[in-house]
Amino acid sequence: MKSYIARRLGYSMISILLLSVTIFMFVRLTGDPTTLLVEPGASQSEIEAIREQLGLDRPIWVQYATFMANLSMGDFGQSFYYRMPVSELYLSRLPNSLLLAACAMIFSLVIGIPSGVLAAVRVGRFWDKAGKVFALLGLSMPAFWVGLVMILFFSVFLEWLPSSGSGTVLHIIMPAFALGWYFAAAHMRLTRSSMLEVLGSEYVKLARLKGLPEAIVIAKHALKNAVIPVLTLAGINLVVMVNVAVVVETVFAWPGIGRLLYEGIAFRDFPVVQGVVILGGGMIVFVNLLIDILYAVIDPRIRLER
Repeated sequence: MKSYIARRLGYSMISILLLSVTIFMFVRLTGDPTTLLVEPGASQSEIEAIREQLGLDRPIWVQYATFMANLSMGDFGQSFYYRMPVSELYLSRLPNSLLLAACAMIFSLVIGIPSGVLAAVRVGRFWDKAGKVFALLGLSMPAFWVGLVMILFFSVFLEWLPSSGSGTVLHIIMPAFALGWYFAAAHMRLTRSSMLEVLGSEYVKLARLKGLPEAIVIAKHALKNAVIPVLTLAGINLVVMVNVAVVVETVFAWPGIGRLLYEGIAFRDFPVVQGVVILGGGMIVFVNLLIDILYAVIDPRIRLER
């Protein structure tokens, strides 16, 4: 077991290292940030002074070595634009992203699991076909398009909901729906396939032969086992929601991590982009590592595989 955990931990560290190299090189392809930080009409000497102050005049490999040395001590650098530590910026935006992701996850589970169960129980009938259409629409319509349509309908035409910002319950309804729409469809499809597999199992057939009501068979015997992979996926999706809501947060001007990443890209704020991407990637890698370890604890055969 120790060797298995060590291997998985090593794979995780390699993933973070590759991610750091990739994002470090990628942000530097966007251009020179000093052109956005100086006053219009600034002289070349003033631009060079800013580049020297930010450490951008040093060779690229020296910049990366410094970045990794600081990263090993938990220092993600200081934002070029906001003039404050990236870690403080990230932590100030994280609660908003967690709130949005939690509401979107609740919506996706409340819609996805019941519709998946109904589609599996009524397989081949109207509800099953309706569920397939819902899954197709959910997986094919981009979140930004859903968000823009909702703003047009509920904010412009009906004037029921605020179009942007945060602060009240009404502000979070549309962003949570736009973000959770795709995941609701994914949870619906997984619930349906898992329920169909469980409903064909021997213990469900035995429960029916005993004369138990169909509702009891579905709720107590089938759903309890079918929902396990759905909840596993939901746990991973919750972490993904926190880190991939860039478009949704930008469309609704929601002050979360996704909007912070967008601002970092727009302002060529290298430390912000690097910090947000690495922290988000680290969060996803950590959750996957925990899931791998839990699977190995549950099924010893997994940790014996090479």
